[in-house]
Amino acid sequence: MRKVCLLGASGSIGTQSLDVLRNDAGHFRLVGFSVGHQVQKIPSILHDFPSVKFLCVQEEKDYERYSRSYPNLHWYYGEEGLLCLIRECGCDMVVNALVGFAGLAPSLCSLEENKILCLANKESLVVGGDLIRDLIAQGKRKIYPIDSEHVAIAKLLSRVQREDVDEIWITGSGGSFRTKKREELTNVTPEEALHHPTWNMGAKITIDSATMMNKGFEVLEAKVLFDFPLEKTKIILHDESHVHSLLRLKDGTLLADVSEPDMHGPIAYALYESNVNFSLEHVGSLEELRPYHFHPFDAERYPAPGIALKAFEKGGTSRAVLNGANEAAVYAFLAHRIPFLSIEKLVKQAVDVLPCTAHPTYLEMQEADKASRAFVEQQIGG
Repeated sequence: MRKVCLLGASGSIGTQSLDVLRNDAGHFRLVGFSVGHQVQKIPSILHDFPSVKFLCVQEEKDYERYSRSYPNLHWYYGEEGLLCLIRECGCDMVVNALVGFAGLAPSLCSLEENKILCLANKESLVVGGDLIRDLIAQGKRKIYPIDSEHVAIAKLLSRVQREDVDEIWITGSGGSFRTKKREELTNVTPEEALHHPTWNMGAKITIDSATMMNKGFEVLEAKVLFDFPLEKTKIILHDESHVHSLLRLKDGTLLADVSEPDMHGPIAYALYESNVNFSLEHVGSLEELRPYHFHPFDAERYPAPGIALKAFEKGGTSRAVLNGANEAAVYAFLAHRIPFLSIEKLVKQAVDVLPCTAHPTYLEMQEADKASRAFVEQQIGG
């Protein structure tokens, strides 16, 4: 039985992870979890998972309140509390469903503590990919992505000889404004942006889908996870979000991973450590397949992936700057403080202007993250 610690239990990925754990209580035991601002979900999670003995909240006031309500449990709060939760809850598997740079330190801690890491936090790989690869190279630590595209790539690569693969194609929906031309995006609202055509996701990733920054991140994640050449990793638009990734072999054959746009599958793939002993909603026959539509990726319509690639190639703290500036700009847009097109503008400015430190430590990446957020705030205020 796997003893699981779930970080970000109240978010979209966290809630769906609880579904998977709930459906196989004989294989998984939830021993600890964390929540952010949605602390009202704590009682129901504890009711469904009485095995939990360790919890972490974000704010000290919530720690004071809930530790009094549940005095028999071990409580933590804040960034350091997350690390204590990982070290002390007795888990052997950590599901990192946190959003943003805040997920990097828990990812590093999980690997340092020799936990199996099921990783939904994109930023860990984009910002700290070098540190994570170094930790994996040092021992028997394991990492499994929780992402429909990377799970698809892993499954496809397991069925072919690596030397036979010519290109990896990562699909993207094009986001909430995929039917609009760039000049039509000037006055779009956060409310419009949050209506994704195919996926039901959290606010941050839904906006990243609209800019397609998420696809830029996914290309970079694929480089870290599979060490495949960046120039051989392509983005292709796919309306239905059923084909999650493809491999193009050197003989011209295309291999595709096809399933419903539902994150329960990628979560289960990671939790079961790539052993596919779970069931997905699937196509029963070829007659049930709907027409699928694909379109070439337009870098002028969607400049964000190019900005991400530039930051990755610069290396060092530029990757932390990329992520920090993007987070700050996305949340500013969601708060109606900046227009939609300013997200990419601000991120590009930060990557171009802020200094880059080569081979950074975690603390140097943390400082670059803070500097990029301050830069974005300064530009908005100016």
